[in-house]
Amino acid sequence: MKRGKSKADTTKKADTRLSVKKGGERATKKPRKTKAAKDPNKPKRPPSAFFVFMEEFRKSFKEKNPNNKSVSVVGKAGGDKWKSLSEAEKAPYVAKAAKLKTDYTKKIAAYNKSQSGGGSHAAADEDESDKSKSEVNDDDEEEEGTEEII
Repeated sequence: MKRGKSKADTTKKADTRLSVKKGGERATKKPRKTKAAKDPNKPKRPPSAFFVFMEEFRKSFKEKNPNNKSVSVVGKAGGDKWKSLSEAEKAPYVAKAAKLKTDYTKKIAAYNKSQSGGGSHAAADEDESDKSKSEVNDDDEEEEGTEEII
């Protein structure tokens, strides 16, 4: 009679294969990449209309409930209140959030320009024109040359 493979035989072989693979994989693993450090000078994103509302709501909620120490209760109450507001009541918060967003876009554009421009030189570069000094001088010479011919 032929003897079939028992479960014990197959598990032993599988275990040895797995242990060999694990050891080989560990040796070939690449080191983890670290996150790039955040720039502390980068402008923070503006709050949404809801968060603008919550700033005001937290103050009023704290006045009404001075004994409440739970942040989650304030957040849930603020969320329920925000949902119950009509579009007309939300309008001032939406407008303020839009204003903050436009300010943010201006700040982030200036920040990005300073990052790509080489850092500290960006402020001085804004005052100068896009042409380099040599190009400006070349243009002046060409203009002078044309005047002499005429």
